[in-house]
Amino acid sequence: MTTNQSILLAGASGVLGRHITRALTEAGHKVTGLGRSRENGVRADLMDRDALLRAVDGHHFDTVIHAATALRKVPMRHRDMHATDALRVDGTAHLIEAARATGARRFVSESMVFGYGYGDHGEHELTEDQDVFGPRGTDPELERHLDGMRTKERLTFEAEGLEGIALRYGAFYGPGGTENLLPMLRKRQLPVPADHGRVLPWIELTDAARAMVAAVERGRPGQAYNIADRTPLGFRAHVVAVAEEFGLPKPMTVPLWLMRPMSYAHVVTASSLRVSTAKAERELGWTPVYASSRDGLAALRASQV
Repeated sequence: MTTNQSILLAGASGVLGRHITRALTEAGHKVTGLGRSRENGVRADLMDRDALLRAVDGHHFDTVIHAATALRKVPMRHRDMHATDALRVDGTAHLIEAARATGARRFVSESMVFGYGYGDHGEHELTEDQDVFGPRGTDPELERHLDGMRTKERLTFEAEGLEGIALRYGAFYGPGGTENLLPMLRKRQLPVPADHGRVLPWIELTDAARAMVAAVERGRPGQAYNIADRTPLGFRAHVVAVAEEFGLPKPMTVPLWLMRPMSYAHVVTASSLRVSTAKAERELGWTPVYASSRDGLAALRASQV
């Protein structure tokens, strides 16, 4: 599974999808987008099984990628994640049927490190083969999100006749993503709580896209890979780094409890986790160009001068 593949990319019009399309094309692959918008070569809604199967009828692809999301802005409340949760469950099942119908051999899913569980994991570095992915959520809303990530990976790995691979990404930033924070920082509309030692894995979007190319070409069937840079950083520390790099006011610091009305953001900012990327580096031959989000943000700023 190397170059010159025909690839169907669900979510091609999204921020990550655009980077994946560019990286795959530069690597010699032919990419066809799948989604509801006109810019996609195959127009269909992943949630409509019958329409999706009709849309792919007569097409052949070597690999199908599931990078679709229902998010159009940063999720703040639990309900902002519900449509994406559904895409991870029903949408994945439908897309796997479509992949089989097109004769695809490989199916690669975008996953997230938050699938290891929201909350404080301390200093422990989470690995794909030793740590549980998709533990039971501590409340119904968290279980809904975790079940989406758990089910998406299970369906990916258990898909009969397909080589299933999952990439567990850290928090995204970079071209097409970070710019959304700038107007809020400029207007001082992005208060964040102090980190108090909490850190998260981060991944720059072009590095994330390069990892997808590596998974398409060299990923081992049935395996998950953590994809993050080498420098876990607190949520506030990351936002402060954005402000400093772009010469904007630093965000106001607020108590963590003040975030509770923004229920999903509260859970994320209260979480702390670290992941090992040794498996991805060893098996995929992938390493991040940007060792830290500070490096990636500096590159983003330089590209805009």
